[in-house]
Amino acid sequence: MILNIGTIVAAAPIAVGLAILPAPGWSDDKDSRLATGIQDNLCLVEEAYNQEAGVVQHINCLQRQEGDWFYNFTQEWPLGSQTNQFSYTLPYAWLRSEGQLEEGLGDIMLNYRRQVLYEGRNTPAFAPRLSLILPTGDEETGLGSGSLGYEVLLPVSKIVSNRITLHANVGMTSYFDVQGHQPTSYLLGGAFIYALTRDFNLMVESLGAWEESVADAGFVQRETSFTVSPGARYAVNLSAGQVVLAAGAPIQMMDGSEPDYGVFLYLSFEHRFK
Repeated sequence: MILNIGTIVAAAPIAVGLAILPAPGWSDDKDSRLATGIQDNLCLVEEAYNQEAGVVQHINCLQRQEGDWFYNFTQEWPLGSQTNQFSYTLPYAWLRSEGQLEEGLGDIMLNYRRQVLYEGRNTPAFAPRLSLILPTGDEETGLGSGSLGYEVLLPVSKIVSNRITLHANVGMTSYFDVQGHQPTSYLLGGAFIYALTRDFNLMVESLGAWEESVADAGFVQRETSFTVSPGARYAVNLSAGQVVLAAGAPIQMMDGSEPDYGVFLYLSFEHRFK
């Protein structure tokens, strides 16, 4: 695999995080740093913080890219404690690029995530995820894969100063049988978060993807893309829970194509259920 500039930029937050991993001293019991005000609300990159015991999160994501619209609804539930978490993702798409006029439900994902490492003074948060992909989308219209699949993601998160948090992702997605093939894709992502206040953050997210798919003619095709997305998020803390609004401007670059400028909108509601 040849590394391009997109790969280097996507990996940069990982390298920075390793370089400055030991954070200044702070109390695990009462953390007053600005970076702790909003922690688990990213658009493109996944953070490594499971839901706390008794807290459920409802996540809405809407993205426009290359003339297509994609909506995901995810609900995250702790399984007794923060150590284990179950979630599911319901995708819906409106495909309008390349003369398409299709819309409908995509492939549903069932997710299990384990909090292997809790963040501490010198320890990052680490919460690997394993997902089962169900072939609920229509393969004929491009809304689904037509095969069972799985995804493995390794997210790492670390607050490195009063205002700065770094996130890194490494992942793989594979389908068992798509026209006799097993297409497998890889991703590498990173995010830099700067807390202007406890309730308002600036964000830069980056994502490199090496994707395999099966063409109508039955052969495996490969595509490389890199996305960088500047954005911001704002939290509203209510007695009922926390609402987070976020927006990003993803710029996607693909082999042999001009950059595509998209938009990402995010809405989350987190509250106690007992």
